[in-house]
Amino acid sequence: MFILPKLPFAYAALEPALSADTLHTHHDKHHRAYVEKTNELAAKAGVDGRALEEVVREAQRKGDLKLFHNAAQAWNHAFFWESMTPKASAPSEALKSAIAKAFGSFDAFREAFVTEGFDHFGSGWVWLVTGSEGLKVISTHDADDTLIRDGLFPLLVCDLWEHAYYLDYKNDRKEFLKRWLGEVANWAFAERQLAAADGKGDGFRYPAGVPGEDAANDRGEVHSDRPGQPPH
Repeated sequence: MFILPKLPFAYAALEPALSADTLHTHHDKHHRAYVEKTNELAAKAGVDGRALEEVVREAQRKGDLKLFHNAAQAWNHAFFWESMTPKASAPSEALKSAIAKAFGSFDAFREAFVTEGFDHFGSGWVWLVTGSEGLKVISTHDADDTLIRDGLFPLLVCDLWEHAYYLDYKNDRKEFLKRWLGEVANWAFAERQLAAADGKGDGFRYPAGVPGEDAANDRGEVHSDRPGQPPH
């Protein structure tokens, strides 16, 4: 059974970029619903007990869209929480160098990320990924993610669904993206992901737990686990 992972920070820790109200709604209602539906559908499909990464890929392979949409959304949200931090800092020199090589400069990357997210039509996600062609920015629609894309390894993601920002920014997605990238993007997490893509350490993996453990979220508790994602 999959759990709703605890936020790696307090609900109000990302203010003023993201309010506690937004995080309570986004995490406690939206993410929880995806996890609960994934558990229900995974049991029916006979894939419960497997890692969520495997469930996402298997659902996509079999064309089980209901399971894929819910499982991928559960995974994407967990990755999104790790992509943010209340202790934002500048990227390391190594990551800055990789970004400059791919985009020309950090400012050019920032423009590319915000533009990709702003121009994305409808719901989805905007990602910083790495692969054989180096770093690039992509967006995916609805629940689509990098787990089903061979050769891509995610470093950061920002949620483009309206429930991620509407309470704080209304329909101003561009301002949300600018502030997200400038104030809460977790570059330390991106650096660990980049190292993992090069075979140095483990990357993100959806956290394992026991049934009932996610109830601690309702008490405002947080965690600091950083499990690793198996390579594609």
